[in-house]
Amino acid sequence: MKSIIRNLLAAPALVLCLLASSTTVLGNEEAVLDTAPINLKDQASLQRGAKTFVNYCMNCHNASFMRYSHLTAIGLTEEQIKANLMFGTDKIGDTMVSALDPKDAKEWFGGLPPDLTLVARVRGSDWLYTFLRSFHRDDASPTGWNNTVFKNVGMPNPLHDLQGTQILTKAGEKEEHGHKIPIMKLAIDRAGTMNQTEYDLFVKDLVNYLTYMGEPARPARTQLGVLVLLFLVIAFFATLWLKNEYWKDVK
Repeated sequence: MKSIIRNLLAAPALVLCLLASSTTVLGNEEAVLDTAPINLKDQASLQRGAKTFVNYCMNCHNASFMRYSHLTAIGLTEEQIKANLMFGTDKIGDTMVSALDPKDAKEWFGGLPPDLTLVARVRGSDWLYTFLRSFHRDDASPTGWNNTVFKNVGMPNPLHDLQGTQILTKAGEKEEHGHKIPIMKLAIDRAGTMNQTEYDLFVKDLVNYLTYMGEPARPARTQLGVLVLLFLVIAFFATLWLKNEYWKDVK
């Protein structure tokens, strides 16, 4: 209960942070974000997303503020977590830390890849959903990859075997300040193991989990908020009735 109260007290500050980050993202006219189909009540989706996070993201990225034990809140048992989501030396109470050596990360990537625990709260679910579907080949990039949402991203597409390889193609032109500017769109150049619908669902589950991981108490906080509002409505009408009962004799 104390942790829930602390989350409620911190909510105004969090809202301001999210509004600021959303303004930054939407302020980029070239970045048109798709709406992420987030559903934190869908435990099956959260479980699939957790598995994807461990198999694809934790090769390089940490989630150092998230413990494996918290995954029981999305319907997994400790036995399932140990069998499917944990490395051999990990314990159920450990945080979700990558096996990547920081020295190797610095040598290979120039620095340690960012922690992803709070990435959904910083960037937003829509940004993540669009980002993971917007990689394309770019021979001018050091990694050979780029992203229409995150220009000059330093990370190659970790899901290219599933999605396939996309390229930017010219889809038309638009007039701007007296000049014709090409309109570019993403197109599949090499097919992956998933079709577009399957890949979108795969990314949806991952983003759903990343959103949950950024604030595991969110479903409980939302439920508590509904109960508080319901209580206030009932209390209002009860107080109004008492007021009328008290003053009717005075009149």
